[in-house]
Amino acid sequence: MHMSENTNHNAPVMTVPEDWSPDIIRQEVAALQHKPGALLPILHAIQNRIGYVPEGAVSIIAEMLQQSRADIHGVISFYHHFRTRPAGSNLLEVCRAEACQARGGRAFERHVQEKLGVDYHQTTADNEFTLEPVYCLGNCACGPSIRVNNETIGRMTPQKFDQLADRLTTSVLQLK
Repeated sequence: MHMSENTNHNAPVMTVPEDWSPDIIRQEVAALQHKPGALLPILHAIQNRIGYVPEGAVSIIAEMLQQSRADIHGVISFYHHFRTRPAGSNLLEVCRAEACQARGGRAFERHVQEKLGVDYHQTTADNEFTLEPVYCLGNCACGPSIRVNNETIGRMTPQKFDQLADRLTTSVLQLK
C-alpha cells in the first residue's frame, strides 16, 4: 500500500484492555490527581488501561478529586471519545470532516453503517466492531479515510472496506 494511503504517524500505543477493579481506578487517579486539570488525563488513562470508563469508576474519581459524580459524568458524556462500555474487538473510526465528505465520505459512511448494521457509538452484535465518528484524521488528501485500531487508511471505497471488514472479522458477520 502506498504511504499516502496508509499512515500511522504518532499513533498512541494501544494496550490490551484488562478487567477493572476499584484499585485500578484509584491507581490511575492517584498518579495524576495532583496535576492541574487532572480529570481529562485521568479519564484517558483509565480508558487506555481498561478500554472504557466503567460507570462504577465515577464515584471513585469524584471522591478522590473532591468533585461531584455529576461533574465527572458530565465530562464523560460531553466528550464522545470516552466510552462507558467495552468496545468491540476492532475500533473503527470514520472521518466526517469536510475534505473526506468532498471525496465521497457521506456515501462511504452509509455503506459502512449498512455493512455493519450499526450507527455511530454502537457495537456490532458479534462484538467485532465499534463504530465511532472522528472529525479529522489529518489524511485529507487521501479521503475518505478511516482509522482501524489506530491505523489510518485513506482512499477508502466500499469495496476496500468490505475486504478489510472480512479480514478483521473472526466470526460470521450478518449483513443487514
